[in-house]
Amino acid sequence: MLIALDRVHKSYGRQEVLKDVSLAVHAGERIALVGVNGAGKSTLFRILLGSIEPDQGRVHRKKGLRIGYLPQEVIELSGKTVLEQVMEVDASVREVWTEYQAVTLELERTSAKERCEALAKRQSHLMTELERLGAFDLEHRSKRILAGLGFKEDLFQERVEKLSGGWMMRVALARILLSRPDLLLLDEPTNHLDLDSLLWLEDFLQKTPSALLLISHDRAFLDRVVQKTFELEKGVLTVFPGHYSRYLEEKEKRIRLKEAAYAEQQELIRRLEDFIARNRSRKDRAGQVQSRIKVLENLERLTPPTAERRIAFRFPEPERSGRIVLEMEEVSKSFSSKTLYRGLRLTISRGERIAIVGPNGAGKSTLLKMMTGEVRPDSGRVSLGYGVRIGYFAQHQLEQLDGESTVWEETAKVAGDRTYGTLRNLLAAFLFREEDIGKKISVLSGGEKSRLVILKMLLSGANFLLFDEPTNHLDIPSRDVLEEALRPFTGTVCLITHDRHLINALADKILYLREGRAELFPGNYRDFEELWLKRFLFSAEAPSGDFPQAKETVGLRSGRRKSQEEKRKEAEKRNALFRLQAPLKKRIEELERELDRVFVEKKKMEDLLADPQTYKGADGIGGLIQAYHELEKTVNRLTAEWEEALSRMEALKGKG
Repeated sequence: MLIALDRVHKSYGRQEVLKDVSLAVHAGERIALVGVNGAGKSTLFRILLGSIEPDQGRVHRKKGLRIGYLPQEVIELSGKTVLEQVMEVDASVREVWTEYQAVTLELERTSAKERCEALAKRQSHLMTELERLGAFDLEHRSKRILAGLGFKEDLFQERVEKLSGGWMMRVALARILLSRPDLLLLDEPTNHLDLDSLLWLEDFLQKTPSALLLISHDRAFLDRVVQKTFELEKGVLTVFPGHYSRYLEEKEKRIRLKEAAYAEQQELIRRLEDFIARNRSRKDRAGQVQSRIKVLENLERLTPPTAERRIAFRFPEPERSGRIVLEMEEVSKSFSSKTLYRGLRLTISRGERIAIVGPNGAGKSTLLKMMTGEVRPDSGRVSLGYGVRIGYFAQHQLEQLDGESTVWEETAKVAGDRTYGTLRNLLAAFLFREEDIGKKISVLSGGEKSRLVILKMLLSGANFLLFDEPTNHLDIPSRDVLEEALRPFTGTVCLITHDRHLINALADKILYLREGRAELFPGNYRDFEELWLKRFLFSAEAPSGDFPQAKETVGLRSGRRKSQEEKRKEAEKRNALFRLQAPLKKRIEELERELDRVFVEKKKMEDLLADPQTYKGADGIGGLIQAYHELEKTVNRLTAEWEEALSRMEALKGKG
């Protein structure tokens, strides 16, 4: 065990943020910490770090525990180059390195046999520790991590104070990853990453030996990285097995079981009270009445489970635009010596939903600004179609809200003739509670401001919506609201986001920008990723980092014919791999059949537990619930074995 909390409580004034929280993080575990904004996630991180103390309870840390912490707030750095800042890893590496140098120097100067033996033993121990910490290849690993996070080599010697806040956070993240701590605490590490860097970070975190506790609102990222989920809700921490999607499934099941248990108890109470009411005046039933009264008095009453209540809402359809919404013809744009695009041609038709993806600096935001007219192309033409009304969301617009206006006043500016009830319902759907609508804009969080700007856009009647990273600052419930609002929208949408879940839910086309090129692909991000990977892997002539043309048919090419010896060796390798994979493949198929059978049985039990008729006869309900719990354990065991078998199969394929 690396770190544990034992019955921890923490309050701020009258608000109890953490209630009787217990948890443990073990070596190698990758865990998500989820909860709405304000649930206490950052407070929990600070207690784990030791920067604040709990009001009650204890924190147990492994002796010498090394923690790497990335906060959500921008870290200010100065005085060094990017590479120097990353290589200046934590104090423990420097201390071990300093001692190693001192021991080595003394060993060179000492001739006494006993002292030399002691120094050699100490030197060997320090060398092993330095190897564990990766101290001998710091520069190589630093450059590899920086490249993975999107830094070009010419930026390695850039002064850190010249970087933007987002790039400074990448430097801070690189430094933490380089240090190989026992435990990584990462608070929204993907906020400042493009998709390429995010995918690299996913792969890195899957392979790191460090334990990980992660706060993120990126559902796809959580699904690919974590193995367990801690949920903080109303101060209470609950542990769920599996990644984020499985957590949602398990939470829904637990709510249904609680509902079933509550319904069962309510039925028991009804029967007891009915018996008491019918027999209270009968002397021959006095003992039975008193017995049931005592049962009621001693009964630990269950509270009904509370589920998030979604408010149904729909915005009026915007006015219909012409068939062609926007055209770009032979558009070129450069900044200084960097060419973003040359001869770009793009046509956007009514009703299309286009997600714009690509690395930072590829020109995604500039493209949206040219669509709005905020930035003019160096050459070429950008024209809007008939009846097009643009709604534009960008992060700088959050600061253009009137800080002295209230939420209600700011919304009313674009409300038109909508009634108070309609507007109040829309504000509630966008997670503004009754007590929030009177707040001044100046005291709102970044997420609240984002929700307000998006709501105003949808109320404005715009039929061409442009979004530049709308999910920054938004927690998962807020992202769900955005998705729900845009799904029935009948106008046209272009959005820049690294939230793959949102892209998969909304986009029907992907515009990919990279190194001065733009390619338009049909489908959502999942389709694009599969297409991109296939084309890239089978395009032997495509240079590294380049992207094959969307309409090209790419075949596997080779510069020379393979010799018979090479073919024989490859065949032997394939046969050996097949012999290793065959029993594993068989076991995977067996497990899948067993899981299918258990899931069918589990579904039957869930249907029974969800049926009110089940609780009319109390006999056997407890046994049914117990059997369901046992079945859940079987599912968890089989799933874990199946996932392990799949991982081993993937590892074997990697060797092939």
